[in-house]
Amino acid sequence: MADQMRKIVAELPDLTDVSGVCAVMDERVAQGDAAFVADLGIALAGTYGASGQPWQCRSALDHAVRLLAVSTGRENVTQALRLFSSAGISSRKLDRHAASLLASSHEAADLAAAFTGHASEELRACLVHELVLRGVAAGEAPGIAAWATSPHWRYHPLAWMPLTLSGMEEGADLPSYSAYGSGHAMPYGPSQGRELARTADAGVPSAQETTTEADVRAMGRAVASWAEESNGRIEARVFQFAAPLNAETVPGVIPALGLECLRGAGRKTRLSVASCPPAQAWRVLFAAASTGGAYGSGSYGAYGRLAAWKSVAALTGGPEDSNAAEVEARVMACDWYAFDADTKWFEQVAWDIGLATLSPDGRRLAVLAATDTD
Repeated sequence: MADQMRKIVAELPDLTDVSGVCAVMDERVAQGDAAFVADLGIALAGTYGASGQPWQCRSALDHAVRLLAVSTGRENVTQALRLFSSAGISSRKLDRHAASLLASSHEAADLAAAFTGHASEELRACLVHELVLRGVAAGEAPGIAAWATSPHWRYHPLAWMPLTLSGMEEGADLPSYSAYGSGHAMPYGPSQGRELARTADAGVPSAQETTTEADVRAMGRAVASWAEESNGRIEARVFQFAAPLNAETVPGVIPALGLECLRGAGRKTRLSVASCPPAQAWRVLFAAASTGGAYGSGSYGAYGRLAAWKSVAALTGGPEDSNAAEVEARVMACDWYAFDADTKWFEQVAWDIGLATLSPDGRRLAVLAATDTD
């Protein structure tokens, strides 16, 4: 171990600020010495272990991961992959994060190294779909296609999704990364739809609630982390109507369903219902799943994509064994709505979602609401 690296590793736990160590790593990468950063990360993990690391070690390792992953150039990719696959660092959570970082900053040609060199199968699977989200046809990309289309990983959960973007996925909000942080859009709320007038005394056909525990889990998959990792609440309900609903009646029906999230909505409490393109509904669910709520980091792009697909599939009410093409056809055939209200249920901070889906025959209405706060 070189003297400088040995000194950094030995003195790191005594530092009150790791910015100087990060600056050294930045300088080395700028000089074309990405191997130093990878070696330093491996040495830190080897010295301080995979768990119980001092915060200084965690911060330095996080910077090494981000720096190598977002710095352009094939050598940086090679060294990043070496770091990600090393003992004491490799994990499924890191694979998901690393794939998002790499896909955000590199051309597919440079990332082909992940499919021949040091990389776990999980990182490869995530990287395929992170690239798809960025418009890369992974099933045709040189150096990637052979792995992405091979039968050996067809049982992986991510393999259920198509290797190209579907029509409903266009416009997905993807994060931007640097070695020092990240940023992403939060497309929540009904404001991007067309607000529909509600008739105060609109007649509501008789309805029977048919919600099952499986419905709740499946519809809420995209927002599950809001409740599991943060302070969020989720309401998922399914109703079957005796007579068909339509675009004119849905705005009056939603507040009459007895939803907990709309309790108290009325003349003095704002309630809006908006028509919502399917792509906007998917965009909202993808953002919720991939970036998480007020706390937690979400599932990143690949698993965020899967969670959004599974949520829209459940909202449309099709068979559980449907393939992606069948799900998309149902999504496009349904009518979608977004709703929002100034009730006590919604936190009204930044993380509020209200979606409703009407089946093509007008008799099934599925509702998903979620809220979170810091």
